[in-house]
Amino acid sequence: MLSAEWPLDGPIDLLGTLRPLVRGQGDRTIRLLRDEAWWTTRTSSGPATLRLRVGAGRLRADAFGPGGTAVLERAPRLIGLDVWGAASTAIEPRHPIVREMLRRYPGLRASRTEAVLDALVPAILEQKVTGGEARHVWHGLVRRYGEAAPGPPELGLRLAPSPAILVALPYHAYHPLGLERRRAELIRSVASRAAWFEAIAELPLAEAHRRLLSVPGIGPWTSAEVAVRALGDADAVSVGDFHLPNLVSWLLAGEPRGDDARMLALLEPYRGQR
Repeated sequence: MLSAEWPLDGPIDLLGTLRPLVRGQGDRTIRLLRDEAWWTTRTSSGPATLRLRVGAGRLRADAFGPGGTAVLERAPRLIGLDVWGAASTAIEPRHPIVREMLRRYPGLRASRTEAVLDALVPAILEQKVTGGEARHVWHGLVRRYGEAAPGPPELGLRLAPSPAILVALPYHAYHPLGLERRRAELIRSVASRAAWFEAIAELPLAEAHRRLLSVPGIGPWTSAEVAVRALGDADAVSVGDFHLPNLVSWLLAGEPRGDDARMLALLEPYRGQR
């Protein structure tokens, strides 16, 4: 086990910041407990598990597995430490709802996992289906084709299936999990270019989006879902979402229905932190 500590630069809501990484109850690639978080991933050095705790004005991280050194170095960026700043200092509260959310959740940050496939594969699963359906497929993939993650075995943490396994599975092997051929083939395709996709985390955000959008089957919604998790893009907006325009229109304008254009217009004053 490797360990390190960093001083905090302001309030941090550890669990709230990492919650977007959780794909429903039963996601065994990550665990958010009362006062700590456990996150698993694959690195170029091998699999790793990271334990994070916040207390006494410091972030403490413990890393397990062959990829431990890599994820330990990544830990401050994973919770937005010294990179994006707390939302309460980065957003001008122009609307009562925004002011109230900043008051309630002053420590929310933009997480940056730098694990592109970890975000991309679940986002592909979520294309054109309900969240519940996508989570069911993700849990099945992890349970059937993943492997035990480094660290304490009693936590039951698992790694997502490796790119090699995702490529080797024929499309019909995905079908019993609830995945049709189009998305299965897209997952196999992106897994076959895993290194190319992972390199996106090193690019400026605009170029990262361009690279993602150059791939057939990856549109603005999927690109945004990846960017907000893997790239720490605090300005990513998931246009094309079924529910989000209505939610934003209702909260910011009191309008029960809205489309992407209306949503973007309402969010424009918050550009940079949308």
